[in-house]
Amino acid sequence: MVISTEKLSKKFGAFTAVDAITFEVDQGEIFGFLGANGAGKTTALRMLTGLLTPSSGKASVAGYDVWKQPEMVKRRIGYMSQKFSLYEDLTIKENIRLFGGIYGLSSAQIKSKTNELLDKLGLHTEAEKLVGSLPLGWKQKLAFSVALIHEPKIVFLDEPTSGVDPITRRQFWELIYQAAQSGVTLMVTTHYMEEAEYCDRISMMVDGKIQALDTPGNLKKTFQAKDMDEVFRKLARGS
Repeated sequence: MVISTEKLSKKFGAFTAVDAITFEVDQGEIFGFLGANGAGKTTALRMLTGLLTPSSGKASVAGYDVWKQPEMVKRRIGYMSQKFSLYEDLTIKENIRLFGGIYGLSSAQIKSKTNELLDKLGLHTEAEKLVGSLPLGWKQKLAFSVALIHEPKIVFLDEPTSGVDPITRRQFWELIYQAAQSGVTLMVTTHYMEEAEYCDRISMMVDGKIQALDTPGNLKKTFQAKDMDEVFRKLARGS
């Protein structure tokens, strides 16, 4: 298992944001972390990425303990958030170089990876443009590519398609499929229930707890629902 948690919790004073969640994720799996805004998805992700210290429980990512070895975790994962993933006042090339350095690549590796990404994305002629001038779809592609620049085995995507139109969201998921096919494990948080259909397995969080965890098909059978939105509504009503 590349990600494992056991009764992982996070409290802020008297408020429990994440309540004793337990799950495992296999290598190369697209694991969906679904729930409404405020369900605890982002808090859980921040604990797994070493950005937030848990209150209790256990968790390991890429073989490293998130309590004792958060820096080792950070070096071996990629991370992308819709809210913060690129510096819009820097050029495309500057962003690639910056994140290459953050992820610990050497100068030679950064130079090679910069050319590789610009080739892959067809952005050589746009390399000196500010990221803020790019269409949202291109920002997404660039941000996702930058999260993979150091060839991590695990990538965390925190609501990467929030505020994006359905067509662009579907195109972004094609990039996720390609990464998974190469053996990368992807953990994706989203509040779009239709995106659950794209995952191998999904967990559904309600009020800080994982209320269901299975494949989309099995969950629809279990809850006798026509789609994942109906599954979630039944879970939310029962909480």
